[in-house]
Amino acid sequence: MKKILLSSVAFLGLTAGAMAADLPSRVAPAPVMAVPVFTWTGFYVGVNAGYGWNTDNGNRFFDPAIGYYADGGSDGGFVGGAQAGYNYQMGMFVLGLEADIQYADRSRDNRYGYAYYGYGRSSDDWFGTVRARAGVAFDRALVYATGGFAYGDGNGGWTLGGGLEYAFTNNLSAKVEGLYVRLNDGHRYDGYFVDYAGGRERDAFGVVRAGLNYRFGSY
Repeated sequence: MKKILLSSVAFLGLTAGAMAADLPSRVAPAPVMAVPVFTWTGFYVGVNAGYGWNTDNGNRFFDPAIGYYADGGSDGGFVGGAQAGYNYQMGMFVLGLEADIQYADRSRDNRYGYAYYGYGRSSDDWFGTVRARAGVAFDRALVYATGGFAYGDGNGGWTLGGGLEYAFTNNLSAKVEGLYVRLNDGHRYDGYFVDYAGGRERDAFGVVRAGLNYRFGSY
């Protein structure tokens, strides 16, 4: 009888152990870390540098001392400044707004190569833009068009252009950009200035520049 009882206890113990082994574990599984997805959405600030050149001979004046009109030249020089903006990404499409302020070393001599009595030379050493940007993102590469308002030397106008930007880290991106800027000047008394464009002097120039942006919130 004793042997039967011991055998029964052993059998019950083995059965309980097997059933316990089949029960689900109460230990929580390790969390699965989601891989962050890169996005262009967010604010950014940056700097840029490049080259600008005049494309319109709009600096025309009349000097009675020499008796003829002279037109502006096509001088160019260094352009550099800073920008800030915001992007919002929707799928592959990116919309944004950017503002910049630029130093521009582009002095314009008259076409005869000198400035008589100090006239005939115009030096617009700064300008700025406020532009919309619209582009298509290929992961970390962004191809975009841009355009909007331009201003400088107390005058307003417009600008159009485009560029390519690439994010080589989560927060740093580099860009190459080209702009065409057109400002409409009023009557500026540069000697005996005579405007010939319906009351406005035209000042147009091109800009090619490279830039570096620091982007806040890349994910």
